[in-house]
Amino acid sequence: MKVGVVGASGYAGVELLRLCAGHPDLEVVVATAGGHRGQSVAAHTPSLAAAYPTMRYASTETVELDGLDLVFLALPHGQSQHLVPGLISSVGTVVDLAADFRLSDPSLYPIWYGEPHVAPELLPQFVYGLPELHRDQLRGASLIAVPGCYPTAALLALAPLVRGAVVVVPTALPAGQGYAGTIEPEVSSAPALIVDAASGVSGAGRAPQDNLHFGAVDEDFVAYGLLDHRHTAEMEQGLGSPVLFTPHLAPMVRGILATCYGRPAATGSPAGTDPSTAPSTDDVMDLLHRAYDAEPFVVVTEGSPSTKATRGSNCAHVTARVDPRTGWVLSLCAIDNLVKGAAGQAIQCANLALGLPEVSGLPLVGVYP
Repeated sequence: MKVGVVGASGYAGVELLRLCAGHPDLEVVVATAGGHRGQSVAAHTPSLAAAYPTMRYASTETVELDGLDLVFLALPHGQSQHLVPGLISSVGTVVDLAADFRLSDPSLYPIWYGEPHVAPELLPQFVYGLPELHRDQLRGASLIAVPGCYPTAALLALAPLVRGAVVVVPTALPAGQGYAGTIEPEVSSAPALIVDAASGVSGAGRAPQDNLHFGAVDEDFVAYGLLDHRHTAEMEQGLGSPVLFTPHLAPMVRGILATCYGRPAATGSPAGTDPSTAPSTDDVMDLLHRAYDAEPFVVVTEGSPSTKATRGSNCAHVTARVDPRTGWVLSLCAIDNLVKGAAGQAIQCANLALGLPEVSGLPLVGVYP
């Protein structure tokens, strides 16, 4: 199948080129990068030289992509929504790695992204691309919105617990709708779910920024996006609940570790009123096993998930605990933000959409040490 990668010079784009090079059915024939038009891919990113010795970056124009079977859009937020209307009738399948089509409610874009959506009529046509939760919708889909890296980790950690092992749910949920699951998703108007997550610097993209220089990041650990990080809306959409989300920048290149907390929903009594009816660690681990043991890219582990264990792979490692002292539920997920959090997940979605084996071209084993 003929493939185009738009935004191929960024970290996610480079990762797409790397993974497609090992895919038995995907052949990248166009790699666009507006700022590097005409430059050799191998010269710009030497790690790709053996796979793409003669390829040069093309301009980011829809005409370059006409007739392709599959197009990946790995652009900064706000750019895909201008390109997609011109691609729908000229390419087979569009997989967008940006946030342009992730939110089903167009009114959320001015709130979280600072500007209105230019093609809101297309939002209902996109399938949210988290295969473990939306596999059935992804089969045969022609328009796919790949989740953000933080929401991927948070949703994989929390969804089975919030939903009580009901994993496949509608893409869009009514605001404030909860689930009768292990975690109580909403108590009055207060957030019942808390997500603290740390990411490596590659999550911020390849463009140089003062706060991402080695001297700024090394030996530092800092929270950012306090109370207003744009991925919050995506988590709330996927979980049907208010979420208090705090991201952190860690002094590493790749990886995300999401540490998530939820109020327990006691069985047969108001949440938290009778500890004897609250879920146990065995209960929440059983929910994770039931949700993920058949999943090729999710590992339920008794130990604490490690970002290095997932580095370079398309796998997520998850675990959960119930604290008998406070009654709170703790769930953790580690992923490689560039693979399962971006390019790998995009290919996993494309495999499903195109009727290919879901695991094709995707690494199960991480790089260690």
